[in-house]
Amino acid sequence: MSSADRRIVVVGDSVAGCTAVRELRARGHEGAITMIGADPDGCYARPPLSKHVLKDQVAEAETWDLSDLDITSVGDRAVSVDTDARTVSTAAGADIPYDALIVATGAAARRIADPDQSGEIVLRTFADVRALRPRLDEARTAIVVGAGFLGMEVASACAARDIAAIVVDVDPPLERLLGPFLSEAISARAESASVDFVRVERPVTLIGDPVVGVELADRTLRADLVVTCAGDVPETGWLEGSGIADRHGVRVDERCATTVPDVFAAGDVTYFGTASSRSPFWSNAVAQGKVAAASALGVEPTCAPTDDYFWTEIMGLSIKVVGPLPLRGEPTVVEGSVENGSALLKWSHDDGRATIVAYGIKKPVGLLRRLARETAVPTT
Repeated sequence: MSSADRRIVVVGDSVAGCTAVRELRARGHEGAITMIGADPDGCYARPPLSKHVLKDQVAEAETWDLSDLDITSVGDRAVSVDTDARTVSTAAGADIPYDALIVATGAAARRIADPDQSGEIVLRTFADVRALRPRLDEARTAIVVGAGFLGMEVASACAARDIAAIVVDVDPPLERLLGPFLSEAISARAESASVDFVRVERPVTLIGDPVVGVELADRTLRADLVVTCAGDVPETGWLEGSGIADRHGVRVDERCATTVPDVFAAGDVTYFGTASSRSPFWSNAVAQGKVAAASALGVEPTCAPTDDYFWTEIMGLSIKVVGPLPLRGEPTVVEGSVENGSALLKWSHDDGRATIVAYGIKKPVGLLRRLARETAVPTT
C-alpha cells in the first residue's frame, strides 16, 4: 500500500493528537487523515488553562487551527475499536476504517466524590475553566484537594483574588517530584500569600451534596469553593477488550508502538516499558505525537519520545525544569538566590544526568537544555 492510500485515524484532539496530525502532513503523508475528538471546544493548549486562563477573566484558550491540513474532523466520542476489522466506532454509530491508528485520548481528571454526589469541581478542560472562574469571583474561602502542580496553580489563582485557600494533601507541595528543597521554598512563598497547608495521612472524603467541604480524620473543613486536583486517569474506556490498554494506560515502546500491529499511542494516555507510571507533561505529549506519526508512516522519527522539560507558575513565580525527575538532596546554586525568588539551580543524578531549574529567573529554555547537557557526566 502506498502512502497516498494509507488511511490514518487519530483519536483525541489533544496536544499529542494535534501534533501527530501536523507531523503526518509535515512528513509528506498525502493520504486520508481522520481526527476523532469529543471536546466541543476543539483543539487547544491545556497547560495555560490553569496558569493564565484561570487567573485572567478575559483570557481564552489558545485554539489550534488545523483547517490547512486537509483532514476529516469527526466531532464525536470514540466508544470502541475493532483491531481485526480495523475500525473505530463512535457514539453516533459511525464505523471509521483505518490502516494505522494513533491513540491520543489523553487523560481525564481524577474524581474523588461518590458516584451519586453532586458538585465536585475539577479542572481539565476549557469548559471546566469557564465553570470555575465565576465561582472564584464569588468565593471568599477555598479548599484545594491536592498539592501537585495543578493544585498549586489553582491555589495561586485563589491567592491572586485574595481568597483564603487551604491546600490538603498527604505530602508537602510538589515534594514527590521537586523534592524537599524546592517544596519548602514553594511552601514558604505560598504561605506568605495566605495559603495554608493541611497534611493528612490518607485521602480525604468530600462532604455535602453538592460538595461543601472535606472530611479529615480529626475534623471537617468547609469552604465556599472546593476544587479536586487529585491527578488524572488515562482515557482508555473505549479501548476495553482490544488488548491495546491495561489498567495503567497504553503501553508503548520507543517508537510509540503498542502491542497491537499498526496501533500507536502518544501523550498522557501512555506509559513506557515495564514502568507503570505515566509522565503527563506537555513536552512529552508533543514529542510522542511526532514519534507516533513517523512510526505510523514507517519512517524514522526526528526526536526521542520523551522530553524532560516542563514549567509551572506558582504565586506569580515561574519555575522551568529541564532534566529528569524526581529531585533529591540539595542543589548547586549556579546563579542568584532562592530566598530572593530568583535562582538558577542544578541537581546531579547518580546516572550522570543533570537537571537544571530556573526558579523565578528569566532564562530561555534553549539555554537550560544546553546547561543540562553540558553539566551531565558521561557514564561510558
